[in-house]
Amino acid sequence: MTNPNKALWEKGDFTRIAAAMRESGDALVESLGVGPGMAVLDVGCGDGTTALPAAQRGAEVLGVDIAENLVAAGNARAAAAGLGNLRFEQGDASNLAGLADGSFDLVVSIFGAMFAPRPFEVARELVRVTRPGGRIVMGNWIPGDPTLVAQVLRISAAYAPPPPEGFVSPVSWGIAANVVERFGAAGIDAAHIACEPASYVFVADMPPAEFFETFRAFYGPTMNAFDAAAASGRAEALADELRALFEAQNRGGPERTEIPAIYLKVVVTRG
Repeated sequence: MTNPNKALWEKGDFTRIAAAMRESGDALVESLGVGPGMAVLDVGCGDGTTALPAAQRGAEVLGVDIAENLVAAGNARAAAAGLGNLRFEQGDASNLAGLADGSFDLVVSIFGAMFAPRPFEVARELVRVTRPGGRIVMGNWIPGDPTLVAQVLRISAAYAPPPPEGFVSPVSWGIAANVVERFGAAGIDAAHIACEPASYVFVADMPPAEFFETFRAFYGPTMNAFDAAAASGRAEALADELRALFEAQNRGGPERTEIPAIYLKVVVTRG
């Protein structure tokens, strides 16, 4: 059977979106104190927006993603950068098969593992592969947040068919109480879980309306919404709503896109 999450992220080309996320990815890795001698796992890594800067700082880095096209793109980026300490492989955040218990000093998942189904299994696996005393850092979009990505997902969902029975929304990872519950079930005390809002900025040398077209053409959730909207004759209404969102939230001027998006930053320390 086709894995719906795999199909979602292989449908488009997230590298086209990730190109606008590099600056914030690098800044996030810098804030985590990544350096030589560290073993880092990046789960739901895409083509390496945080994995590559972690390797550039001397860590041994493994990127794992459900989408084979993104794994291939990540390995190509690692080779082009001459980073022998960075590799990418295909895998599922809810079942990190082949990775030994306690293998990593730092496990990172920025807007990645939140999209995997079975969130309690995701939390269990992230904890399992982290060494005692190590850290897990997640970035998760927040439901109902007024900034870009939460609104893109909200608007897209309004045009898509109802989700299947038992579906757990990815943005449920953006609620601190859910984070505490899920990691608590994996054996982490609430005192070792910190959640706070943080900002990620999308930067692109193009007008915001053109950047919206990148989401329309290459971002899996938006692509699915347009497929559904086209079937019901509402594709232009969806386009108008999303285009207006991108233009309203842009801070870069008419010819440049700089759009901040708020997310929940989660830091878990494994005892």
